[in-house]
Amino acid sequence: MTERNDTTAPTGACTDAGPAPVAEIRDLRVEIDGRAIVDGVHLRALPGKVTALVGASGSGKTTTGLALLGAYPSGARVTGDVRVAADGPAGYVPQHPASVLNPARRVSALLNDIARTQVRDLPRHERRAAARKRILQALSDAQLPHAEALLRRYPHQLSGGQQQRVVLAQALLLGARVIVADEPTTGQDALTKSRIVDQLAALAARGIAVVLLSHDLDVVHALADEVLVMRAGRVVESGPVQRLWLAPRHEWTRQLLDTRPSSTGHEPPSDTGRPVLRVRHLTARHRDGAHGPTVVLRTPELALHPGESLAVVGRSGSGKTTLARCLAGLHRDHDGQVHLDGTPLPRSVRQRSRAQLAAVQYVFQDARAAFDEHRPVLDQVARTAVRLRGLDHESAVQEALATLTGLGLPPEATHRLPSELSGGELQRAALARALLARPRVLICDEITSGLDTVTRRGILDALTDLLRDRADVSLMLITHDLESARLAHRIAVLEAGELVEQGPAHRILTEPRHPFTVSLMETTARLEAKTGA
Repeated sequence: MTERNDTTAPTGACTDAGPAPVAEIRDLRVEIDGRAIVDGVHLRALPGKVTALVGASGSGKTTTGLALLGAYPSGARVTGDVRVAADGPAGYVPQHPASVLNPARRVSALLNDIARTQVRDLPRHERRAAARKRILQALSDAQLPHAEALLRRYPHQLSGGQQQRVVLAQALLLGARVIVADEPTTGQDALTKSRIVDQLAALAARGIAVVLLSHDLDVVHALADEVLVMRAGRVVESGPVQRLWLAPRHEWTRQLLDTRPSSTGHEPPSDTGRPVLRVRHLTARHRDGAHGPTVVLRTPELALHPGESLAVVGRSGSGKTTLARCLAGLHRDHDGQVHLDGTPLPRSVRQRSRAQLAAVQYVFQDARAAFDEHRPVLDQVARTAVRLRGLDHESAVQEALATLTGLGLPPEATHRLPSELSGGELQRAALARALLARPRVLICDEITSGLDTVTRRGILDALTDLLRDRADVSLMLITHDLESARLAHRIAVLEAGELVEQGPAHRILTEPRHPFTVSLMETTARLEAKTGA
């Protein structure tokens, strides 16, 4: 493969066809074990323009984007031509930011590594203050409020959305000429999503080329100048965003643009009875080293009844994931009570009985990080029934296979390693693993984030079918997506660690009472107006 770090025309120069691209891919083909995961892709990243790649999980978007950084899967055979401007690095904001943040270093140290290289020409006594100023500006540009407090935290003490914006701040500090943004709005609420749209638009306005890899069609429509639609490693359609939205030519494009959920909300259970899960006076903390504990969540009262679904919504960093982790025994530093069927649950998962572990199951946002990459998916799913229900191995494998295929995973895919499954397939496997415990409460933490519209509809359909068929299962859905929240019976709203409103889903969505809930609904409406949705 030919790979160069210059462009054919000087940076910023104009040719007869317009400004020269700051990055370009020509006829890219990436093979692994003889199978093409990207085949014949062309892409031009122009200064001040947003080029979006859309498609299902596993379509080749991330592989194409990473090619601009010279990064390819291990053992890949690569052909084609990739060129990047020599006067600025390519920045990258990955879909799973925790994978590129050192868990042993505070946020301040991670950003200082970059900032110090940019101020070393200053007098020694000025460097620290100059680096600090650059860091705080980058965090502000990345829409991270309360930056001083966040700098003291470790990555695991941040929400997924906060981690993502720290990585965006790193890219901004680098001064990249082109930024590859891989699902930058994954797991983000409507307010934060709108700000990120504005931020990426501002980057483009400063002449930075943005390559946007996204399943979020609202964001693509609001930001992109040019769109490439990918399927099975190939570009099946491309063109200006307005033309694709108004007159898509390929059947796959039409399926992606059909954002209507095929599931519909269902009637709440007629006999709710005693709550299966009750939270009272819950106060959770994060510890910031020498600065002591910081309260990040207060939940006076929250209940989940048998057969009921509860959506917990709020901004990134509002405490949604912390609440879920407290209930699952994954966040021990909290006061208050969590009761299962009237019995107190131990704070730590390590102190819970096998029955209690089985009863409350947690499905993580990052399904890939929750699997052992060296063992087939079927074995890992089956292991849950062996460990928590005492099934023999053969019976567990049979039940695991039936559950996986029932959730839409092809039988042959169940024998593969996690790395060989798409994001949507692996999310279904994570859901199957939790279901094999026969839980009373299923906690799903942003499990449709970063999935294309077709796959997202399939996951939501599976959850809706589960509640219809299993009256003994209750669902807590942690989500930033109000369309997903519409499928729940009730909605609880968190803001800045406080439970500010809860009630029936229809009432919350149509007649919100708290000012924050009102602003969330209004921002969602404005974003939809921007996209013409």
